[in-house]
Amino acid sequence: MAGLDGQRILLGVSGGIAAYKSAELLRRLQDAGAEVRVVMTASALHFVGATTFQALSRFPVRSSLWDAEAEAAMSHIELARWATRILVAPATANVVAKLAQGRANDLLSTLCLASEAPVMLAPAMNRVMWAHPATRANVATLHSRGVEFIGPGEGDQACGETGAGRLLEPNQIVDAVLAACAPPRLAGRRVLVSAGPTFEDIDPVRFIGNRSSGKMGFAVAAAARAMGAEVTLVAGPVALPTPPGVRRIDVRRAAQMRDAILAELPGQDVYLGAAAVADYTPAETLPQKIKKSGETLRIDLVRTADILAEVAAHPARPPLVVGFAAETQDMEGYARDKLLRKGLDLIAANDVARAGQGFESDDNALVVFWRDGRRDIGHGPKARVARDLLALVADHLDARA
Repeated sequence: MAGLDGQRILLGVSGGIAAYKSAELLRRLQDAGAEVRVVMTASALHFVGATTFQALSRFPVRSSLWDAEAEAAMSHIELARWATRILVAPATANVVAKLAQGRANDLLSTLCLASEAPVMLAPAMNRVMWAHPATRANVATLHSRGVEFIGPGEGDQACGETGAGRLLEPNQIVDAVLAACAPPRLAGRRVLVSAGPTFEDIDPVRFIGNRSSGKMGFAVAAAARAMGAEVTLVAGPVALPTPPGVRRIDVRRAAQMRDAILAELPGQDVYLGAAAVADYTPAETLPQKIKKSGETLRIDLVRTADILAEVAAHPARPPLVVGFAAETQDMEGYARDKLLRKGLDLIAANDVARAGQGFESDDNALVVFWRDGRRDIGHGPKARVARDLLALVADHLDARA
């Protein structure tokens, strides 16, 4: 196996008990063809010795910004420029927080800030630390900046507890690095993504709409761009940063989303309809705020356009049309019905009744159906779920070609 030939990987080892796995990870990266150099935090040195990594990598291990001999030649800048990829494994909660805040108070965090190389983090921490709102916010911030997370896994932890937060096994981490370094599978493809809700105005201060943070659709757009596609994102009203390299069109109402999507449709290779488009809109938007009066209020609603079905039947239909289905019961039955009824190629369904995935969550799980098959994409960060979905999309495009 030599899928990492030509890759220069800077392996960061931070201070957790899982640091013992990093030595095997180093060897597996080398077996895959990578040249690896190691930077350790001061805390990591309490768990594993630098000598082990130096012997395996055949290069000096750096652990301090205050190495007078190395820094005489600005060695940290040299390392930052040398790396084609930075991999931190294990990445503790402290490292994740420092990188999210842009701190540079040790060698590893300085290198991550000073390098233009892609950064990958393999988290390892107690399950409660991983689930803490501060960690979730830091992970979301780093996701938005293009940092890729590998794991964590679930299972027994060194503290005696069980749950999410385990460092993935070295072979799993290497597989993720191989996938990230592979030739972009969607290079030369044009991908159109819709994301977020639509707000259907009742009056100047009220609206109706579907629940949606837009996080899954934005993750899909980011994953498509990372795989080499030219990506256009039609976004409903959400407070999310535009993924790097993605062209964004902002809309508010279902009719505006329909018009924007149909205008962008010609020449697209894939349409992924991840938006939660409102099914109904007020028959009339009142020019002034409705004043409270009486015990009930009647608002006449009319159906909005079925954007997904319209795209699937359009003369400029892309070769692949992918729908999404957020369900609370009989997920497969409803998803397969939608697939056939609307003439879709694939449909990605998720059970939004399950805790910890779907609306507002940073995690998700999908089951993707097509006429004669299905693929389960297991629970994990939406960025990883999006990558797995786009890999399946690439498979279907390749099969059609």
